[in-house]
Amino acid sequence: MTMADVQYTTARDLKVSDAKLEITQTKSVIGTKPKHRETVRSLGLKRIGHTVVRDADAVTVGMLNTVKHLVKVEEAK
Repeated sequence: MTMADVQYTTARDLKVSDAKLEITQTKSVIGTKPKHRETVRSLGLKRIGHTVVRDADAVTVGMLNTVKHLVKVEEAK
């Protein structure tokens, strides 16, 4: 498998838009930087598996780019 075959469901593909995003915490914040812990909490996530729906505005996209290794992002249906 090459790098071109990898499909990302994280913030790498995100752009500011009018869409709604489903954000799910996939990894623990234990042992992460305090800034990352605060970012996950400010997104409204409380535990692994918790999902929130947020607008894809500039602030949210910026936060998701900071913690893309801890969350999974999908467009809300």
